[in-house]
Amino acid sequence: MSKTLFERICAREIPADIVYEDEHMVAFRDIKPQAPVHVLLVPRRPIARIEDAASSDQAVLGHLLMKAGEVARQLGLKNGFRLVVNNGPDAGEAVPHLHVHLLGGRALGWPPG
Repeated sequence: MSKTLFERICAREIPADIVYEDEHMVAFRDIKPQAPVHVLLVPRRPIARIEDAASSDQAVLGHLLMKAGEVARQLGLKNGFRLVVNNGPDAGEAVPHLHVHLLGGRALGWPPG
């Protein structure tokens, strides 16, 4: 089975503008940003999508959310930010490897999309 695009980025096989990484995840700038700050937080171990997550994934999912706040502070998002997890093609999922979009740097409207 071939690696996902995000597995290849995590393995440094494909270059990316990495803003944070640790043993559980990598955070890098999106190549098609939808806001002035658009970072993807990706677990190193692939989970296809949130509906496929198992109870054993709870720690890494919590880690992604906790680190999102840290990365947002690091990037100077003092007025707020949005976290988005797409699940399936109708939600805009383009890569079948769970990831959290961190968006900020401007006012974000509601409802989205």
